[in-house]
Amino acid sequence: MDEQEFKNRADAGLDALYRKLSAASDRYDFEPDFNAGALAIEFEEPKGKFVISPNTPVRQIWISAHSKSFKLDWSDEKHTFVLPDTKQTLDEFIASAIGEHLGEEVRL
Repeated sequence: MDEQEFKNRADAGLDALYRKLSAASDRYDFEPDFNAGALAIEFEEPKGKFVISPNTPVRQIWISAHSKSFKLDWSDEKHTFVLPDTKQTLDEFIASAIGEHLGEEVRL
């Protein structure tokens, strides 16, 4: 995948995720913010912040959550970015990470 194709896929994936997070923030205690190509999810209680951003040189989406870094690769099979270890899609991983942080099941 070339750089422009990656940027298009990453932008589309993060934009779709932002829309889902915005809708879900009415039901759960977090606030999404999409700015300068990076998506942040901030929590009041318990205090925390996740950051999701594209890393163009390596063609990955990087996520900082739970004091760890996660790197998602594009999957032609699923047509989205996935975590290689668990095969979770970007949306599935973020819903799971938010749920872990809040201590409840989260659906996006």
